[in-house]
Amino acid sequence: MKNQYNTRAIMASLLICGFIGMFSETALNIAMTNLMEVFQISAATAQWLTTGFLLTLGILMPISGLFLQMFTTRQLFTGSLISLIVGTLIAAMAFNFGMLMFARVLQAVGMSLLLPLLFNTILVIYPPEKRGAAMGFVGLVIMFAPATGPTIGGLLIEYFTWHYIFWFSLPFLIIGLLIGLKYLENVTDVTKPRIDLLSVALSTIGFGGVVFGFSKAGEGSEGWGSLIVLTSIIVGLVALMLFVLRQILMNDPMMNLSVFKYPMYVVGLLLVLSCMMIIMSSMIILPMFLQTGAGLSVFTAGLMLLPGSALNGILSPRMGHLFDKYGPKWLVIPGLVIVSVMLWFFTTLSPASSVAFIVALHIGLMVGVGMVWMPAQTNGLNQLPPELYPHGTAVLNTLQQVAGAIGIAVAVSILTGGMEKYLHGSSDPTRLNEIAKAMTAGSQNVFWFTMIIALIGLIIAFFIRRVINHEERYSAH
Repeated sequence: MKNQYNTRAIMASLLICGFIGMFSETALNIAMTNLMEVFQISAATAQWLTTGFLLTLGILMPISGLFLQMFTTRQLFTGSLISLIVGTLIAAMAFNFGMLMFARVLQAVGMSLLLPLLFNTILVIYPPEKRGAAMGFVGLVIMFAPATGPTIGGLLIEYFTWHYIFWFSLPFLIIGLLIGLKYLENVTDVTKPRIDLLSVALSTIGFGGVVFGFSKAGEGSEGWGSLIVLTSIIVGLVALMLFVLRQILMNDPMMNLSVFKYPMYVVGLLLVLSCMMIIMSSMIILPMFLQTGAGLSVFTAGLMLLPGSALNGILSPRMGHLFDKYGPKWLVIPGLVIVSVMLWFFTTLSPASSVAFIVALHIGLMVGVGMVWMPAQTNGLNQLPPELYPHGTAVLNTLQQVAGAIGIAVAVSILTGGMEKYLHGSSDPTRLNEIAKAMTAGSQNVFWFTMIIALIGLIIAFFIRRVINHEERYSAH
């Protein structure tokens, strides 16, 4: 059954669209200072272009398992792309903040449908022994696209205006849509599950509240002590507890939590979440350090982060092949050792650190993460029976967004705390080189935090073992 799909064309259309969706997510980050001037808005307001995106993903991802059962593959694909294309077009023409914000939400709606669809389609159209390589290409998209964003975004802003980030993306999305309409087949069964509105509401308040609370804390204006932050995190956590209870008690749950009965799925999930927190923390702190701490231009900072991310993307499919051949352990454990060592070196960064040294560390970090992410994820999903694929990918994608938001928030508050502490003891806190030193102190604290996460991941990695999945079990009988 699995051979009749035109897997190459299906993958091409899904990957092109996923790449552009992820690209525009980070390309806009580098334009933040520019947008603050153009729209006359504060940093906290500009931050909403990213926070709003993450928040929309955090709200819609948990429901994605339901969508995968309610609609055909083609319907979901077309819906997600129309949302992405319309969002991108509005963003390209945006002349005020509200318009751009609305466009970002539309883009996020498209992405929240597209990513789970991508994972689920791979699980259906590829046999287990080829999944590692296929997931490797997804890794290329998920890691490489956000990494090229700042570099290409920096170039477009340098020579054109920020609008061109979106004009640049548009033709690729249209090409992806056309390939998909021609070759994408319906690969999943539509079961039309009953929609439990209470589950939808609890999941929205729960995940939305947690992501919003952490994002708000990360804005750094009031930080963790503010009433809004504490209220939304507490309300979110209570709603999540009620959501989990409801899913356990339901016969036909919206998000089937029995995926947590599979030990390798849980190990894989924890490893992916630790990678996500490390990557999101580093990706937000490093550019800040390079610009404020080391005094480099936006474009130079973007270029310095490109080799590591490019290598991570290029090696991702290769890691997938190695995983198919040797299993997860020989990739994941060395990967986390490399990540921990690189982060330890990152804690020694100073304004005097050479460009080559920082680029080399970043390459090491990204290669290490590449060795962990896809093998851990694929191994975990392989343990699930096919009827749990939509739920397994929904849980994974949702928690990844939540971990990303938490990672960013904690990193920014550690950074701000470290900077304030340094400047508090400084004789001349307004001098540029004092601010650079404060930035360095704050950044070093963040890298200690990510190193601790990497070491916890390393301990978890010793429990990973190769899964003989359901389909292989049946054929063995």
